[in-house]
Amino acid sequence: MITKNCTFCGKTIEPGTGIIYVRKDGNILNFCSNKCKTNMIVLKRVQRRVKWTGEYHTMKEIRKQAVKH
Repeated sequence: MITKNCTFCGKTIEPGTGIIYVRKDGNILNFCSNKCKTNMIVLKRVQRRVKWTGEYHTMKEIRKQAVKH
């Protein structure tokens, strides 16, 4: 089985679930829920600034490492 990752939050999407969004330029975006789709497409939020996404926690760890050194 092929699992995909959500474009916005980074969670794994099981086959047969989720939302596929295709932009006019041909880019394919995979979303795990309507919440992620709305945040990225409609509200135009950046993953790094939304606290419940994986990208936010990755950037937070990088900032912690930079402060320690």
